[in-house]
Amino acid sequence: MTSELSILALYGLLVILTIVVQASFGAAQLGLPYLATARDEGRELSGMGARVERSLNNSVVALALFAPAVLILAVTGATTASTLLAAQIFLIARILYAPIYWFGIPWLRTLVWAAGFLATIYLYLAAL
Repeated sequence: MTSELSILALYGLLVILTIVVQASFGAAQLGLPYLATARDEGRELSGMGARVERSLNNSVVALALFAPAVLILAVTGATTASTLLAAQIFLIARILYAPIYWFGIPWLRTLVWAAGFLATIYLYLAAL
């Protein structure tokens, strides 16, 4: 059975996958020798690599917001069918968000991001 905690774990795996994709772009664009340094010489990714990096940063922020809401609901036993649905909407939105961002589809990216963000807000309201 899927629970909000399972969805949190799945989202954590999605963030890990995004880290792997971002690291792959880093290796391809900047080179492994540079990535092995302290990176005092600032170099930046470009194109899709930069979009993957920005989506990763956004995904980490989303995780930092989503996780406490899910944990509060689980600890207090306040999970319901509605909170499960909100968590599912969040996960689906975040799964869609990454490739939409990577391929540079602006308005759809904003709509998908908003769906996940609103689902997170709902989880906090349900936790009150």
